Amino acid sequence: MGARYTMKIVTDFAAAHALRGYPGDCARLHGHNWKVEVEVEATRLDEIGMGLDFKAIKHATRRCIEGLDHRNLNEIPPFDEINPTAENIAAHLYRNLARELNSDAVSVSRVTLWETERACVSYSER
Repeated sequence: MGARYTMKIVTDFAAAHALRGYPGDCARLHGHNWKVEVEVEATRLDEIGMGLDFKAIKHATRRCIEGLDHRNLNEIPPFDEINPTAENIAAHLYRNLARELNSDAVSVSRVTLWETERACVSYSER
């Protein structure tokens, strides 16, 4: 197997959600300051020695979360139909970022979504 480089950025957004069918307090509307970690893997470097510019990863991530930021997730697609769990949000972000960033040399490898400082979920399709 050849060399692999993993680039990672961290950002955040604030949003509210209510978990449908949950047998506890989280069934009521509540908010989080979500932290998002995006890992992108490159199999080769470009002509200046980068796998993918951190700025490109940050911009793509900001575009993916701008529609979620300061919103009630239950009211916006796809979370108006699927439960806005941390797992589903992480998968949603991963798939949107993969569509935007993946190429023959670069692929999104993992999205980790922190709901609190002590609880997170990671999503990958590998």
